[in-house]
Amino acid sequence: MSTFAAVVLFIGVTAYAVLGGADYGAGFWDLTAGGARRGRNSRHLIDQTLAPVWEANHVWLIFCLVMLWTGFPSAFAAIMTTLYIPLGLAALGIVVRGSGFAFRKVVVKTDQQRATGAAFATSSVITPFFLGTVAGGIASGRVPADGHGDPLTSWVNPTSLLGGVLAVGVCAFVAAVFLTAEARTRADARLEGWFRRRAQASAVATGAVALAGIGILHADAGRLFDGLTGRGLPLVLVSAACGLASIVLLHRAVPRLLQALAVGAAGTVVVGWGVAQYPYLLGTHLRIGEAAAPNATLASLTLVAAAALLLVVPAMALLFVLHQRGHLDTT
Repeated sequence: MSTFAAVVLFIGVTAYAVLGGADYGAGFWDLTAGGARRGRNSRHLIDQTLAPVWEANHVWLIFCLVMLWTGFPSAFAAIMTTLYIPLGLAALGIVVRGSGFAFRKVVVKTDQQRATGAAFATSSVITPFFLGTVAGGIASGRVPADGHGDPLTSWVNPTSLLGGVLAVGVCAFVAAVFLTAEARTRADARLEGWFRRRAQASAVATGAVALAGIGILHADAGRLFDGLTGRGLPLVLVSAACGLASIVLLHRAVPRLLQALAVGAAGTVVVGWGVAQYPYLLGTHLRIGEAAAPNATLASLTLVAAAALLLVVPAMALLFVLHQRGHLDTT
């Protein structure tokens, strides 16, 4: 029962990493689009693409927090009392990002538009970075089972910083592929080329960081390294293959295939992390069964989670379908 609850929790983590990651990555390209005149068209496409879905994707973050808090309360307490600095900064980034995205559509003065746009774009980079450091701190075993670990070194360390940089890079790559596909759907060749070049550049940069990270993990997180090069290796290879295929096919593949490949590249590497870490919930020292709530709680949580997924997944799928078909007002 505890393993099943952990799998459901990690499904939520993967969904947020992919869908929320695409949103954050769009903010990265908003930040680097250039001045007001130069970046107007690319920012307009980003706004139109994000408007119907950017709030919906945070459902997965709430789902993960509830699952972790209810199903694995000791692990939840350990994480929150150790990694409260990056978690707090990530939460602040989520709030600032949402406020910036919402208000830049309604303010009329140029300086206000610039301020709100900068808030949205900057926090879109900061938030995945800090969430990546949290993942690195957990994966490398720097969160004690009883909590209250070092509030600084738990996330300022080689593995955590690697996780933060990779999170930003993966988000940028996924978003660039999605936006390339969106521009192709709209028959906008100029924007398609603009985002295609950035997808290629972000893929190369993220791949280089991942290769450099092999040495970092070997030296700083031995058990995670062994897991990723052992039972997690097939998923890592699938992720690399999906990423490479999406880059090779950027010029000619249909938009849905490009999006599926980008999702596969991001999702499988997150799943690979989970497989590599199993059966531990906290890095190297707290097993899933040891951190789990009583079976009665897990059974109730499983039923509630199943009901939630049955309600949420079809609703979100309908939202994405309506958006892809242009039936939603994005003005």
